[in-house]
Amino acid sequence: MTIPVLTFFNNKGGVGKTSLVYHLAWMMAELGMRILAVDLDPQANLTAAFLDEDRLLELWEDQGPTTVFRCVQPLLGMGDILAARPVEITPQLYLLPGDLALSNFEDQLSEQWPKCLSDRELERPFRILTAFWQVAQQAAAGCEADLILVDVGPHLGAINRSVLIASDHVVIPLGADLYSLVGLRNLGPKLREWRNSWTKRRENWEQEVKDAAIFPLPTGAMAPTGYIAQQHSVRLSRPVKAYDRWLNRIPKEYRQSILGEENAEDVPVIGQDPHCLAMLRHYQSLIPMAQEARKPLFSLKSADGAIGTHAAAVRSAYGDFEDLARKILLLLNLPPPT
Repeated sequence: MTIPVLTFFNNKGGVGKTSLVYHLAWMMAELGMRILAVDLDPQANLTAAFLDEDRLLELWEDQGPTTVFRCVQPLLGMGDILAARPVEITPQLYLLPGDLALSNFEDQLSEQWPKCLSDRELERPFRILTAFWQVAQQAAAGCEADLILVDVGPHLGAINRSVLIASDHVVIPLGADLYSLVGLRNLGPKLREWRNSWTKRRENWEQEVKDAAIFPLPTGAMAPTGYIAQQHSVRLSRPVKAYDRWLNRIPKEYRQSILGEENAEDVPVIGQDPHCLAMLRHYQSLIPMAQEARKPLFSLKSADGAIGTHAAAVRSAYGDFEDLARKILLLLNLPPPT
């Protein structure tokens, strides 16, 4: 039995994707789920959010399987995947750290992609292309995780293709701007292309490999779970007019580009769109405090400086992220413990 993988992905940067994964990982753990957060962005920003620089240096200088790259690095030679050692953040929350060296794996992933359609020597290409999934599944089983949350970089290269074929579900974070809207038009066709290409490769594996049980393969479902609109300014609890223009075009674009509904009609406004998981506020005043305290912004205390209006913002943030976490878990058929 495999552990479900939920990836947060957008090829447009600056939409708060890493912060979203970080806070949802904490909140889901708070709700009683056991979570493995996996950092597959070569910039390793999620890892830096969880761990201080001294701990990061220790991990990156260790030659053991302390990061995702260290686990897959033997595949660059003649070795095999190493079993990961996730970092325990809390008894309910674990981290599989990222690594700046992960970009060194990109060329190998690009080289092996076409080889999966060959009629011979398929084991190594498939082993390499599914390495991220194999490592994450092993690590999640080791810490008895209920769900794997994955953060990736904002690009459409070979690393993210291998991450997405390992993903059961995809959530798309969006900003309230033109670039996020246009980004959906790039993202939707690419997800369908990767899904279809991976299906062909799986079929070739099953046809050509006599013992298809050598190691399991991910399904590459990449099922769109919904989108999250965030980082918009708020005036009297409503987005300012400058952002309304783009926000209300997102529901139709999401249906056309991501869901493939060519003639999407009678599309609801974003606030009533069932595909919109949340419209998160930008808690600007809390971000520096949370970074300094190295904790999620909804866990800030008075000792961290969260007093007065900041304390009210903390309570509001807790409610926002709790609602979002519960909604996502319900959509994944993973209700948190009561």
